[in-house]
Amino acid sequence: MQLVRVLILLNFCFVGWSYRILVISAFPGRSHSKIFEIISLGLIEKQHDVTLLSYFAIEEPHLNHTRVDLRQPGHSYLNHLDMEMFTGTKIQKWLTINLAQAFAKRICEEDFGTDTVRSFLNQSGPFDVIVAPTFNSDCYLSFMYKFEAPVVGVSTTGVMEWVSEKFGLPSNPAYVPNTLSELVNPITFVGRIDNFLMGVFHRLYYENLMVSNGEKIAKEYFGEGLPSLNKLVYNVSIMLVNHHFNYHVRRPLVPAVLEIGGIHVRKIREVPQDLEKWINESTHGVIYFSLGSMIKGHTFPDEKRQEFLKAFGRLPQRVLWKYENDTMPGKPDNVMIQKWMPQLDILCHPNVKAFISHGGLLGTTEAVHCGVPVMVMPQYGDQFTNAKALEANGGGVILHLYEATEEKVYDALKTILDPKFKKQAEELSTRFRDRPMPPLETAIYWVEYVARHRGAHHMRTAAVGMPLYKYLLLDVIAFLLLVFGLVFAASFYVTRAIFRKLFGKKDKQKGD
Repeated sequence: MQLVRVLILLNFCFVGWSYRILVISAFPGRSHSKIFEIISLGLIEKQHDVTLLSYFAIEEPHLNHTRVDLRQPGHSYLNHLDMEMFTGTKIQKWLTINLAQAFAKRICEEDFGTDTVRSFLNQSGPFDVIVAPTFNSDCYLSFMYKFEAPVVGVSTTGVMEWVSEKFGLPSNPAYVPNTLSELVNPITFVGRIDNFLMGVFHRLYYENLMVSNGEKIAKEYFGEGLPSLNKLVYNVSIMLVNHHFNYHVRRPLVPAVLEIGGIHVRKIREVPQDLEKWINESTHGVIYFSLGSMIKGHTFPDEKRQEFLKAFGRLPQRVLWKYENDTMPGKPDNVMIQKWMPQLDILCHPNVKAFISHGGLLGTTEAVHCGVPVMVMPQYGDQFTNAKALEANGGGVILHLYEATEEKVYDALKTILDPKFKKQAEELSTRFRDRPMPPLETAIYWVEYVARHRGAHHMRTAAVGMPLYKYLLLDVIAFLLLVFGLVFAASFYVTRAIFRKLFGKKDKQKGD
């Protein structure tokens, strides 16, 4: 009986310290949503009351969890991108922001105004803290105004160019590659030009299109009294970034920006028996092939698929290919296709020797965690930068789809199947795993920190909101140039007057 009383008392203690937390997963892609789901589950396990706005349901229901479904019937973007949309050209990389804007426009215009969301806004609250994306759509930041709650931003990719200044984050194009570029350090002269111009273009595009469209829609629901989204973005307390310096871009961070790369990596489980048997029976090991959740197998170009199959047929390894169609014409006996596979568990299987990937951040992180070399075929967005960073750190090689032939696919796979390459990938994995606190614990701590202190503006540097002329010291430089100019001019005229005084008299005396 005493034990029961103690347990009840402890339960009241936990509930007393719990927070009401709103998590907004406003992007119709499974990989992006996964990060918010993991954070939500971590908060739920800490006894917090979590409300999740998402296109995807948490697999296991929890008592202290409420889900608001953002999914709409016939959502054409949901987990489906056609590979033929992506050419890999430089202009496509510049215009990837246009794809981000298309997603943002649909999210804000169609999903923001549904009866489900309206009902939620009218009946819910208050919240102690809001966890929201800092990616392409800022219209959901208006919830900060509605619920008067501090916000923890989450970047499911790297830090977007237009987000850096909101946190006073140094983003010097000389050594900080644009997340949507294909650059790694050291950046060449031409690369620095491209990096600088792309950054300027993306910031102007964001300010003049993405913010204004989102703000217009948000004001339809919250009225003209709603502060500008730009102002609300500046009031986001901290940002959690799904990156880690060990395998990605090294850049200076301010106190309010924290890395949580690898947050989705969970404990390894056994793979299903049919896959386990197939993997174990492969004498020379297995290659795992997946292009993520948003690119579907039937969009893979037929001629390129045949080039891959011919290369696979020459290898002694078996190939597991995540492929959504039921059949695959021309498939050799050493290739198995399935519509879904437990990727992390497969990658960490000791008999899996290589990974063919599109360079998505979650899959790249999992490969680094498991120490598996990667052949990367980047398609869009941050995948080009992810691929370059992985290659620069010895974790993979790049083969663009447009240049893929049987010989090039075969040669790239032979490269990463070399034991020396495997050793590099394992060393990268060791560095990646070596950190003072697991990324999920880091994320949970800082969400609770912001809730405890009703915001964390004290973590922002003085650079936040600073005019560009001050940030670049243009006024100081102009002042110093003026002072030096005046000193130089004064010195010049004084010296000239002295010389005239001295030598002018001598010339007069000679004349006399």
